[in-house]
Amino acid sequence: MATEVSVSSTASPGLPAPARKEYYWLRSFVSGGVAGCCAKTTIAPLDRVKILLQAHNPHYKDLGVFATLRSVPQKEGYLGLYKGNGAMMVRIFPYGAIQFMAFDQYKKLLSKKLGISGHVHRLMAGSMAGITAVICTYPLDVIRVRLAFQVKGHHRYTGIIHAFQTIYKSEGGVSGFYRGLMPTVIGMAPYAGFSFFTFGTLKSLGLAHAPTLLGRPSSDNPEVLVLKTHVNLLCGGIAGAIAQTISYPLDVARRRMQLGSILPDSEKCLTLSNTLKHVYTAYGVKKGLYRGLSLNYIRCIPSQAVAFTTYEFMKQTLHLN
Repeated sequence: MATEVSVSSTASPGLPAPARKEYYWLRSFVSGGVAGCCAKTTIAPLDRVKILLQAHNPHYKDLGVFATLRSVPQKEGYLGLYKGNGAMMVRIFPYGAIQFMAFDQYKKLLSKKLGISGHVHRLMAGSMAGITAVICTYPLDVIRVRLAFQVKGHHRYTGIIHAFQTIYKSEGGVSGFYRGLMPTVIGMAPYAGFSFFTFGTLKSLGLAHAPTLLGRPSSDNPEVLVLKTHVNLLCGGIAGAIAQTISYPLDVARRRMQLGSILPDSEKCLTLSNTLKHVYTAYGVKKGLYRGLSLNYIRCIPSQAVAFTTYEFMKQTLHLN
């Protein structure tokens, strides 16, 4: 999801050529990981509320988004809004790093090896990158969701390690950490694909037609044009909103499957099709399949703003342009 357009073949200053090549993967990995962590920490309270609403937590099931945001600090203190964020950081650093790196590599593979270019290769590379990152970090996401779903005074897990041990012993070993993987993979393909596709398309169109208005020279390489911060925010927000709308019902199904035995109706949420059917039958479209979607729209702008701004800053700091 890189945000630069090269206007020259001049190499970036600041690092000798061998160092640029030798450490490129490592610097790219760190840039993506830091960007992901900063973005997720910014919206951690909204993520906690989303999980509580999606899975119909009995303590907050009759509340809306803003009422839940007010209620959580009253019942659990303000740190309750960040419950599960430690597990999220353990997961999101490798997730963000792998996703950004994989996108660049898949894009090169599709264009150079398979001859697929233009807008289509962004969509395909984004989908493949999202799936790769999900599979690599999925067990950590399961742990994070379980911890975030708990309410003060009703704890089943005392922390990350205890959650790992409990799930492994009581839910079938390693397979317990991959419950809900299929809807996650199916949902991630359109989400990541359309996110990269929309942002990349908006970026290329903007820099092609209004480079002075929307772009500026990169600080580590003046020959590279990057999007201005507020433009990154706008393009990222649009991309996130479109991608989330398309994939949201699958995200709801994924959360319910991940929570497993915690939910009283878990026996009806064993497969993707059964989960979607149960949620639709029991709660309908607005209050079931798209419950909490307004919260995700609220999350899009700050999340993408921090992610793209941080990634841009890290790329320039580590001379990736």
